[in-house]
Amino acid sequence: MNQELLSVYAPVLTPFNSDLTVNTKRFLRHCRWVVDQGAGLAIFGTNSEAASLSLVEKRRLLDEVVASGIPASALMPGTGANSLEETVELTRAAVDAGAPAVLVLPPFFFKPASIEGLIRHYGRLIEAVGSDKLQVVLYHIPQFTGVPVTVELIEGLRRRYPNVVGIKDSSGDRENLARYLEIGDGFKVFPASEILLGETIAKGSVGCISATANVNAKGMVDAIVNTAKLGASDAFAKATMVRTLFQQFAMIQAMKSLIARELGSAEWRTVRAPLVELDAQAEQKFFAAVDQAGFSPWALEKAA
Repeated sequence: MNQELLSVYAPVLTPFNSDLTVNTKRFLRHCRWVVDQGAGLAIFGTNSEAASLSLVEKRRLLDEVVASGIPASALMPGTGANSLEETVELTRAAVDAGAPAVLVLPPFFFKPASIEGLIRHYGRLIEAVGSDKLQVVLYHIPQFTGVPVTVELIEGLRRRYPNVVGIKDSSGDRENLARYLEIGDGFKVFPASEILLGETIAKGSVGCISATANVNAKGMVDAIVNTAKLGASDAFAKATMVRTLFQQFAMIQAMKSLIARELGSAEWRTVRAPLVELDAQAEQKFFAAVDQAGFSPWALEKAA
């Protein structure tokens, strides 16, 4: 029997040292905090700067997470790459580690990609991994990939592969999200924003895989728990406020800047090119907005 998925996942930020190597100690500390708030770990997601991480780095970090005692049941690693072989290797490693699901981008270099070509890519991944424990959550983020994950593609895959269990929709397109929700038959839909989750939880969205779970995981989990009692609008009011605040800025950099300030660790601000850190003016504007909103994200130990 496949493991149940969680309702909230953070595409976990990747902390770097000043020389741009991964700071594993900080990474594991942050993963533990997210899990302690009741959320899961979509390591190697967009906000993890996964496109700037090598396969070797991802394999090592996955091994470190499991070896640290963080429960594998909390994992939904992003494993998609243009190379099918790299996708297979990281997906197989995730399944072997005990991750209940993986989040898989479509191959995004050769465009336009046909439905049949995408079905072959995902199908060969599933067949190569060859495990009935594999659950694939498709990743729709066409503003970055240029390759949409259409309902036609989803239906074509699900006719052949029961391993395809859900989708993360990062498009921000409400009409597209509605089309995914109409698929039904147990297909799990994760909006990439708690705002959209609040709008659609009554229509079948099962949770969210959201950047701001890096700083507000418990707030999102509590919103879902309280929806039945308060109604979605009231339950998600604070989480919506937090998301709205962060998405006015470059979100990866803003979250890293806030963690750096909270922990007194300037290195936490570091991003890999082509990203650049918030400049001083933008960072002070962001901090002012956070303080005015009265948002205090967490009680992290004051150690970097």
